Amino acid sequence: MEFLVTGAQMKQCDEYTMHEIGIPSMVLMERAALAVTEEMERAQLDLESVLVVCGSGNNGGDGFAVARLLDERGVRVTVAFEGRETSLTAEARLQKNICEKCGIKPCSNYQEREYTVIVDALFGVGLSRPVEGRYADIIAWMNRQDAVKIAVDIPSGVMADDGKVPGAAVEADLTVTFAYRKLGHILYPGTQYCGKVSRRDIGITADGLGSTAAFTYGEEDLSRVAPRKPYSHKGTYGRVLLIAGSRCMCGAAVLAAKAACRSGCGLVRVFTEECNRTILQSSVPEALLTTWEEETEIPEKLEETLNWSTAAAIGPGLGTGNVQREILNYVLEHYEKPLVIDADGLNLLSVDLTMRQKTKAGLVLTPHIGEMERLTGLSCREIQENLCRTAGEFGESQKVVCVLKDARTVVTDGSRMYLNTSGNSGMASGGSGDVLTGLICGLLAQKMTRFEAAALGVYMHGLAGDLAAEEKGHYGMTAGDIADHIGEILKKAEGGNR
Repeated sequence: MEFLVTGAQMKQCDEYTMHEIGIPSMVLMERAALAVTEEMERAQLDLESVLVVCGSGNNGGDGFAVARLLDERGVRVTVAFEGRETSLTAEARLQKNICEKCGIKPCSNYQEREYTVIVDALFGVGLSRPVEGRYADIIAWMNRQDAVKIAVDIPSGVMADDGKVPGAAVEADLTVTFAYRKLGHILYPGTQYCGKVSRRDIGITADGLGSTAAFTYGEEDLSRVAPRKPYSHKGTYGRVLLIAGSRCMCGAAVLAAKAACRSGCGLVRVFTEECNRTILQSSVPEALLTTWEEETEIPEKLEETLNWSTAAAIGPGLGTGNVQREILNYVLEHYEKPLVIDADGLNLLSVDLTMRQKTKAGLVLTPHIGEMERLTGLSCREIQENLCRTAGEFGESQKVVCVLKDARTVVTDGSRMYLNTSGNSGMASGGSGDVLTGLICGLLAQKMTRFEAAALGVYMHGLAGDLAAEEKGHYGMTAGDIADHIGEILKKAEGGNR
């Protein structure tokens, strides 16, 4: 697990490290500069001629220290000071003075030369306004140069808290950040300006971070999947119920069932219309089936299947007619176990969100941006520009785990927040969400908590998508390919649990 922080949280960690632990700010600055120079050397860059562009803040102080360390290594380095002398922080002023005493004086006509590498140390994570005017012109010049761009901590112009780029921003090839990646490194559009992000430990302690930081998973977190027991049977690993599919919409039920079967749960049952029987039995023979033809059959059959299940999901391909509305109503009124609501389930819910208040089930809602628009009344643009905040406020107000699906999917209950970094553009195709629903429900059936099942399910779904892209390519992969690769991801988890 890796923490992802805001600019304010990073400042808290800095302050705690300096004032409670006692590591001086200048020591941290020297370590940061050393990390940048080491990453430049590790990348085997052409360091024939390096320009370091410094601002007035501590990010600029890092830049001055980088310039001095490069000079000590025999690199031909030029420093540009584009801040204001009166605005220099104490540390940046000291680093600037050290540079000048070492013979590295800021150059005013630096734009008349050519460079192989440009280091951006203009603005750090504390930036809170759009970059405009003279600074925008400087950044535009930097971006035009045929040189590798290295950003210190975060590309200047990218907002650390949300990845917004309201003005000009440096288009970095490599970003070297310290202690933690920031949300702006991960969220769009900021992530597109960062290039490769290298996170370096410079001695900043996590003790000042608190418990509210967002986080993401790495492959080591696959070990969170509970190990299989040598003495067990299919009942040991839970029973998934998928209320899915309708006339001419059976594919969603097939995909969700395939994913659930791959999740490691013991049994999967699909509750659907009779017309889907042949397709489901031929496509997913591992799944049990309960079907209905007449509306009068539904309550009795639905009650039996709900009682049978350990966890349930409703919505993929379900339809939004009156019958489906009654099915959702029944489930919300009678179910008290973990319940995933997706797709048409969300569309039905968006008509009357008070329906949610009827249930004692532990809810996981998995809207994409369009479904979130219908659930909240916000525009798609408002949601995309405030992804984390929108998901957090919705999760907290509705007392649900919200899985807000986008290029960076957010999972939150209002207090905890997971931000996903696995997956790829090939997953932007019909049926991917149905696969995710089946996978999350399968993890819930294995007694995982709602939040962890949702977060880990999203992460594993993305990893399976990455394997599918390796095999089929981003253009040619399908949702079914994602479902087919879930087993390979769980095989890695199985290896980690031995």
